[in-house]
Amino acid sequence: MKRLILASRNELLLVKTDSGYRLPTEHEVNVCVGAETFSFDGYMASSIEEAEVLYDRELERRGLRESWGMMPEEHYRAASKGIELLNWSGAERYCGKDGTLLVRATEISKRCPECGREYFPRLNPAIVVLVKRGEEALLVHASTLRRDVMALVAGFVETGESLEECVAREVMEETSLEIEDIRYYGSQSWPFPHQLMIGFTARYKEGEIRFADGELTAGSFFTREAPPVIPSMPSLTRIMIDAWIRGEI
Repeated sequence: MKRLILASRNELLLVKTDSGYRLPTEHEVNVCVGAETFSFDGYMASSIEEAEVLYDRELERRGLRESWGMMPEEHYRAASKGIELLNWSGAERYCGKDGTLLVRATEISKRCPECGREYFPRLNPAIVVLVKRGEEALLVHASTLRRDVMALVAGFVETGESLEECVAREVMEETSLEIEDIRYYGSQSWPFPHQLMIGFTARYKEGEIRFADGELTAGSFFTREAPPVIPSMPSLTRIMIDAWIRGEI
């Protein structure tokens, strides 16, 4: 029995339960014949507009990120992948070489019937870094965040650089600080819309905080005892800050 990931942009159609939400099953919602679908690991993703409720259920639309913690973890992870595939398929429609309409080749690729070029979902690698100075950690506010939220320095990996080079460059560009002892922490799929977040820790070396490139509006070194407002789960930034507050990193 397949679970259905029925999505429109980053919204899901979910079944309300006594404890939260879950993904509907193929016995509860029918996906229209001819609809584009993606199947993997017992799940099938398709557009909400291509779905028909088979009988009376309490179904609700909820955003993917706000659904975290309200549904089983395995459902959330599958929904993240399904939404990423659907968003990619809607955006990647024509061959970049000759403009021909692409056709599905596999569950995760499309092919141009004219030139044979195969296309796979885009994935943009981005880093986040927790910079430590003794017992303090650097937290910053970017213009894209809510006014009172402080997070980690973050940025996209550029062509021709390693992940470690990206970490050092982003910290220097955004804060004018030099860092050292860059160490990998962990990674996370982040389907908003198609990113792979890669976390690092680093140690402050020298410099004074100056917001060099205009992307940040505030920043400072904070103690574990008095942290500011931080991003919500399940972001890798929040996971790393929580780990630092607990003294684990």
